[in-house]
Amino acid sequence: MINMQVIESICILTIDKAPMNTLDKLTITQLEDAISKITKDSSIRTVILTGAGEKAFVAGAEISEFLECDALSGEELVKKGQQVFKTLESLPIPVIAAINGYALGAGLELALACDIRIMEEQAQVGLPETGLGLIPGYGGTQRLARLVGIGHAKELIFSGRYIKADEALKLGVVEKVVVTGTSMESALTMAGVFKRKAPLAIGAAKKAIQEGIDKPLNEAIEIEISYCGKLFGSEDLQEGAKAFFDRREANFIGS
Repeated sequence: MINMQVIESICILTIDKAPMNTLDKLTITQLEDAISKITKDSSIRTVILTGAGEKAFVAGAEISEFLECDALSGEELVKKGQQVFKTLESLPIPVIAAINGYALGAGLELALACDIRIMEEQAQVGLPETGLGLIPGYGGTQRLARLVGIGHAKELIFSGRYIKADEALKLGVVEKVVVTGTSMESALTMAGVFKRKAPLAIGAAKKAIQEGIDKPLNEAIEIEISYCGKLFGSEDLQEGAKAFFDRREANFIGS
């Protein structure tokens, strides 16, 4: 199941299927429902995604469900996961993965769909699907390659090996490594910084990065110009500028 808690405009989504928090069809649907609620709640400024317990963030998909699939139903299963992960990735607010244990297969793919990944030092991540006769199907082949480069992505996917926090940080799979048991604390601190910034600006920056990353630089710059230009007409810009000159913290309302 998915537990959803909102604390001072920070939404914490916890995948609670201890001990391994695997993603079965029901959990994927519940995650989709939670994301839908987030999109309708303008008071939420940041999302933190984590797993229940101390053993796993998400240790993968529910492998028993694979045995029920043929080529057609397997493709539909993959499309569903891809759709939900894409919706998560497309949220106009920051999404932080607090990786508190194993993040394997679909679990790592879920973390890769987040904006920022914080990993505890004892955790391990990997895409072991080739050992099951599959490939990563929830975006792993594409998002991992964009983060770490084609060669590193191929080596990790072909071997299916698990990597520890220090290597994950070095390769760029995660952005931060923290002491065991502190990923949520670290994520909340980061979310607290993000939520004080202008939400329209955060959303525009996220879109500009995501839409421009695969474009030639000249095209990407035009995307940036477009998003930046629109912000000049916002109330948040007026508030931010006034707060700067008044030497106070801005009170952004997202309009």
